[in-house]
Amino acid sequence: MEKELSEMSMAELWALFPIFLVEQNAEWHRWYKEEAQELRTLLPEHTIYSVNHIGSTAIKGIKAKNIVDVLVELTEDADMHEIAKLLSSQGYIVMSNEGKRVSLNKGYTKTGFAEKVFHIHLRYIGDNDEVYFRDFLNEHPEVAAAYEELKMTLSDTFKHDRDAYTNAKGAFVKKWTAVAKES
Repeated sequence: MEKELSEMSMAELWALFPIFLVEQNAEWHRWYKEEAQELRTLLPEHTIYSVNHIGSTAIKGIKAKNIVDVLVELTEDADMHEIAKLLSSQGYIVMSNEGKRVSLNKGYTKTGFAEKVFHIHLRYIGDNDEVYFRDFLNEHPEVAAAYEELKMTLSDTFKHDRDAYTNAKGAFVKKWTAVAKES
């Protein structure tokens, strides 16, 4: 009998969901639009400030994990934890809960990735550095290419350690986000 995802160790999860990059997929933007609409349908309208496609699937021309990241900026009066509960009741899985940041996923199954996989990032208004980073890389293809090269190296090194992969990209992301916010 297969284990539920919630019963698996981190090592088992990372083995089931390795990091691998794929060529740019023209469908990612459509998947984002469909998921954004789904979120707007599920969540009370007054709680949503904005919904944005973020992450590498939102950056033109670079390889990415086949996972669409969606940033939902909530209004200040929204109860983030109630919204996370609502999304959980609709099949989203809470990945992390760090006070004023909640991340959920959709498309992870007991046998691996579904065809469409999403990471939903709940944040309050203004906690949106990923939008600056996305826009800057889309405006500066040479920086996007350097980011892709870094990700390719790291995906080989940290194929089964998502946290280490993300942490190893941190300095690059912080540097170019700061530049983007200054321009």
